Amino acid sequence: MAKEKGDRLIANNKKAYYDYFIEEKYEAGIALVGTEVKSLRQGHCSIKEAFIGIDKGEIFIHHMNISPYEKGNIFNRDPLRTRKLLLHSYEINKLAGQIKEKGYTIMPLKVYLKDGLIKVEIGLARGKKLYDKRAEIAKKDIRREAEKEFKVRMR
Repeated sequence: MAKEKGDRLIANNKKAYYDYFIEEKYEAGIALVGTEVKSLRQGHCSIKEAFIGIDKGEIFIHHMNISPYEKGNIFNRDPLRTRKLLLHSYEINKLAGQIKEKGYTIMPLKVYLKDGLIKVEIGLARGKKLYDKRAEIAKKDIRREAEKEFKVRMR
């Protein structure tokens, strides 16, 4: 089988960037069965409600919805099953130590295809307060207005 070159985005979690400050990012593999891979290649995935937990030195993603493959019949698995993420043990230990601190969590940021393999980008995140969200919206509005002014002057 010829491997695909480049990255192709399958699912993105925009809400994570709105609700959290992303401190660090990691790329992790994911343990899947055959029909799940086929479904992901078609783009049937949602990580909006997904979260990541560490249990006994292993890292898992919960509530990641991979729709059943239409031609998979008896080989399809539960769409919301818990799936194991593949990271080095030192990375897992580092993340485990950091989430014990107050306010830190691990969030899935995106699912993508990289050189024929399915990868999950996870981030160490710290929750935003309401005033942080308001300040970010204000910055975006100011930047948008400045770009609009710049376009008008260019004409």
